[in-house]
Amino acid sequence: MKPSYFSKHVLLMTIFSLSTVISYAQDQMSEDALTALKDGNKRFCSGQLLHNHQDLTRIEELKTGQKPFAIVVSCSDSRVTPEIVFDQGLGDIFSIRTAGNVMADYEEGSIEYAAEHLGTKLIVVMGHTSCGAVKAFMDIKHSHENHDAHHTEKLGHIESIIKKLDSEEEENEVFKTEGDVYNRAIIANVIHGVKQLRKSEPFLKEMNEEGDVKIVGAIYHIESGEVEFLDI
Repeated sequence: MKPSYFSKHVLLMTIFSLSTVISYAQDQMSEDALTALKDGNKRFCSGQLLHNHQDLTRIEELKTGQKPFAIVVSCSDSRVTPEIVFDQGLGDIFSIRTAGNVMADYEEGSIEYAAEHLGTKLIVVMGHTSCGAVKAFMDIKHSHENHDAHHTEKLGHIESIIKKLDSEEEENEVFKTEGDVYNRAIIANVIHGVKQLRKSEPFLKEMNEEGDVKIVGAIYHIESGEVEFLDI
């Protein structure tokens, strides 16, 4: 017997309702993760640290696997340690750190692994004030403009980071403006990183569009310890 129009309608409504519930649950998970990071940073700034998940009990819990609630892409700068500035512990943050928080295939692959296979729902691209990588990029940029060869000799492997920053449209737009170019360049680098991940194929672009992950940007203020989340 063929299903009636009514039964088909009920089936479609059930599927729609389930997808809505799942979507809401995923959104809630990413929002809960973001709230946990924000609350942790408030504790860090106020000196009221909990130091959760930093003991032998936590080590025992993690023997069989990990379930980090957030992916944080940040700079390798020794003053910017995500687990500390967000007051988190072992197994809480899937941390990826590179000079200037720049990302290439290796970094994107690591992010895909955490999002796709570990089920992490929040990705944070976090730059910071007084970023040495961005400063080096600006110095070399100005040297090229002034035809100063002294600052462009013996760059070593850092040249690949400089070239990556130089390829960012957001960075180059900053140089067309006046005023506090340095700090705007730091923010532009974060904006580029967020856009890069939101467009990253084959996984992150689709996961972001379907609400499976939330990708946000932030700036860590070296001077105060505060993490400022950006509206991107």
